Amino acid sequence: MRKNFKAFTLFRLLAFSGMRKGEALALTWNDINFKNAEIRINKALLRGEDNRLYLKTTKNKASIRTIKMDRITMDILQEWKKQQKQDYLVLGFNTLQPKQLVFSNESNEYLQPTKTRKWMLQVQKKYNLDEITTHGLRHTHCSLLFEAEVSIKEVQERMGHSDIKTTMNIYTHVTKKANEAAAERFANYMNC
Repeated sequence: MRKNFKAFTLFRLLAFSGMRKGEALALTWNDINFKNAEIRINKALLRGEDNRLYLKTTKNKASIRTIKMDRITMDILQEWKKQQKQDYLVLGFNTLQPKQLVFSNESNEYLQPTKTRKWMLQVQKKYNLDEITTHGLRHTHCSLLFEAEVSIKEVQERMGHSDIKTTMNIYTHVTKKANEAAAERFANYMNC
């Protein structure tokens, strides 16, 4: 078993969904449909007055979305749900409540958003990796969607951008490999 399975599950989810950190930290198990491999994103955890955490509906109407997930990520989430039940029962919490957070702290309350940064730095240091922020996982996900030749409209919907210009402006830095492939496809087309 992984040492910090909660952190592993959170980072896997962020990397493979492209959701915002606040959206992931606001998820309840009711938002996850294991049968259809879907996650409903309709709220986010934010920091407000006096540094208090609160839930708010997502940034815009486009941010309210249901995204499909790969089976491996769903299996990892299912495994985390089982482990969470065991770990939190020892702490005196019943995680089978309807609005149980997927990622909560040891008091079964909102996980501090800064905690992800600490976990990320620990992993990067342990494995001597380049630094990336938690939000960087979102950028990477989006860039890889483009490399996988997912349409701009599909990327916009998955990422929850209200304006397609946001998708275009922020995430069109595709890799050199993708650019070379585009040049090859164009040349092949012109040589028909």
